[in-house]
Amino acid sequence: MTIKKIRIKDNEEYIRLDQFLKLSGCVETGGHAKISIQNGEVKVNGEVCTMRGKKLRRKDAAEFNGEIFEVC
Repeated sequence: MTIKKIRIKDNEEYIRLDQFLKLSGCVETGGHAKISIQNGEVKVNGEVCTMRGKKLRRKDAAEFNGEIFEVC
């Protein structure tokens, strides 16, 4: 499985999971991100995460719809 790397701004220490899903193009809206996360459709570092405000830092990975995206 290919891991797609998604770069966040250099001055940002973290990005929220819902924002990261939008940035990576997995979802088009924050509402779609919220529902997907709350329904348990998203994994963070291999474990289901239902917290849309989860802070992702560099090297963390989110999985959605069979795709993996790494924060860099």
